[in-house]
Amino acid sequence: MTPLQTRRHQLKTQLLQSIGALEIEDAILPVEHPAIDQIICELEALNPIDQPLRPEHWPMLLGSWALVYASRGTVVTRRLGRQFPLPVGIQRVWQRLTDSEDNGAGIATENGAVLSLPFFGELTATAQGIWKPYEEGESARVSFGAFTVQATRLLGIAGLHLPQITVPVLEFLRQEALWITSYLDEDLRFGRGATGNLFVFRR
Repeated sequence: MTPLQTRRHQLKTQLLQSIGALEIEDAILPVEHPAIDQIICELEALNPIDQPLRPEHWPMLLGSWALVYASRGTVVTRRLGRQFPLPVGIQRVWQRLTDSEDNGAGIATENGAVLSLPFFGELTATAQGIWKPYEEGESARVSFGAFTVQATRLLGIAGLHLPQITVPVLEFLRQEALWITSYLDEDLRFGRGATGNLFVFRR
């Protein structure tokens, strides 16, 4: 290994150990972890893939990723704390990226979460959207066109095949947000939102 590769490996190990020591709710709810954020910033400076959103890097970028850390929570988890008086458990959160079927449309994204609700069961919520990368190959415009909710376990009973409820977002109501892919390697990816929120995804 070169000194740069060695340092990157050391920081990745340190980062994943620090995140792994947290409960999932602590890792993706809006709780401050400045030491973890500092490691992320150091790794961003050692990003091995320039312009990670360019098509030649899509084989490494596309696929399913587990969200393991969000410095200021996510849209879903920030709302949970305000809107649900009962404890809502977060089983897992993921992001699936695929080449859009519409030629030249960009990267299709599915953001999902499995939540456990007291006295109810499990709920799977997903949002389907599109990334439209900018020419510089690092940032993209992101918008979501539909949201889906499905009860996957009801009162402890699994395999009920309950129907999905899909709510389309009318085009004139869709809002675009900036998304920056600030680090990418074979098994780790960082993203930054417009407000600087840091996201860590792992294969």
